[in-house]
Amino acid sequence: MLCAPTTGGRVWLKAEGPNQAFEVDLYELLGKVAPAGVLTPLAIDAERAWVLLPDGGQTLAELLEGDALAAAWADALPRYVALQRAVAPHADRLLELGVTDMRAATIPGRFAQAVEVVRGYVDAHGDDEDRAALTRAAALGPQVAVWARELAGAPGGVTLDHGDLHARNVLLRDGRATFFDWGDSVVAHPFSSMLVTLTVLQKRALDGCELDDPRLLAVRDAYLDGFADLAPHGELVETLELACRLAKIGRALTWEWVIRSLRPADVVDEWRRAPLACLRSLADDPYLGGP
Repeated sequence: MLCAPTTGGRVWLKAEGPNQAFEVDLYELLGKVAPAGVLTPLAIDAERAWVLLPDGGQTLAELLEGDALAAAWADALPRYVALQRAVAPHADRLLELGVTDMRAATIPGRFAQAVEVVRGYVDAHGDDEDRAALTRAAALGPQVAVWARELAGAPGGVTLDHGDLHARNVLLRDGRATFFDWGDSVVAHPFSSMLVTLTVLQKRALDGCELDDPRLLAVRDAYLDGFADLAPHGELVETLELACRLAKIGRALTWEWVIRSLRPADVVDEWRRAPLACLRSLADDPYLGGP
């Protein structure tokens, strides 16, 4: 993104890549159906896939850390839930705009796609340990299909999943949170959004705390409270854990898209290994995990 000062304050220009061109039209849709949760574009050039945005303040990552960051997430997530629920009736329109389809019915096919993508990287850059890890991950195909069927029947439906909802993608100004950088968005079960949010919070801001840490649970529950009308809390927790586990498949594909968009010389080894890390974490006991 490019930033420029103006007499009306700073503005930001984002030029979308080919895989993220839908974000321009997505901003326009979100501005109509969920304006409280997003920045309202100042201008849009759909042909060149450019969007001009006002300044939304500082990010949560710039402002807070540790316990204070966890508390801020608990305050911000109800606004994100409101956005997801407002957008849910427009899921078909999201798909028309080009937002990636990660609905439960597509997950087995997406898993097979991710395995083949990772196989290419492992063949080119991996070692025996990587090949063994990929073999174990690929063998999860039947279980992934079972999980996908379970998620299809779970409460929550489908809506927009930000896809990369961490503290650097949430702005705070005057106590009002807005969510930006929608280029990794997918159409999926809403609870899939919490994979990145909770994983980054647990691993980094809360120093690798246990999954039953009250601070982490408070953030999780602040999100789930927005869906309390759909099912008992325990069922929502189980659904969130399932949705987050399956969201690792989408993360593997997102990493592949990122790598493909960069020059080979700009791809660090950690990024190249990220798709495999996402797939191998599918079988881990924690439902969180993966880059």
